Amino acid sequence: MTITRAIGEGARWLLEKIVNGLAATGVNPNFLTFVGFLINLWAAVMFASGLFFAAGLTMLFAGLFDMVDGRVARAQGRVTTFGAFFDSTIDRYSDLALFIGLLWHYAYIGRGRYAVLVGIAMAGSVMVSYSRARAESLIPSCKAGFFERPERIVLMILGALGDRMAPVLWLLAIGPNITVIHRIIHTRRELRAGNTVTLVPAKPQQEQASAEESEKEDETVSKAVSHHPSPQRT
Repeated sequence: MTITRAIGEGARWLLEKIVNGLAATGVNPNFLTFVGFLINLWAAVMFASGLFFAAGLTMLFAGLFDMVDGRVARAQGRVTTFGAFFDSTIDRYSDLALFIGLLWHYAYIGRGRYAVLVGIAMAGSVMVSYSRARAESLIPSCKAGFFERPERIVLMILGALGDRMAPVLWLLAIGPNITVIHRIIHTRRELRAGNTVTLVPAKPQQEQASAEESEKEDETVSKAVSHHPSPQRT
């Protein structure tokens, strides 16, 4: 067994133990998601204070909660559609908080160029998620491009821990926006090929039941009128 594989197996074993331990406590997976968000808020404060190395370590700790919340939900049999929605929404807030922390730092020290880069990176981060969500309301799938959230978070951690945030910001400003362009092109091709998603609005059950009841009442009235004609005037 190679060293790399041994490290991977050890990490997987440790992660399983953590997941099983948390699942045994009965903790709500959404609570773990929210704790991860709070830790990322603290990392954002450290970025704003210029404590990049500490921010990188804090992001690593927050990443642990990001890794286990879904696994804990599966281990407990508590996987829900709302849980997936909540996790995705909180992830977006975590990303924005981290970028705002960096933006505050560079604006405070007067590095306008890097503040602009952070703004562009933040816009790209949001648009990568939005472009996929919007595209998948029209076509079956839109996973084109490379700069998903895990890649962006890993880059930010490496930049913070290695004191190389400047080149990382260039990558984060360019890469995600190229991914958005890629997804626009992919969606256009899929739509032209006729690979679309047809959304048929379902009629609410209550409205349907009410309509059926109204039809029955009309039918009853009609029968009553036909069997009991109104008296003629003399």
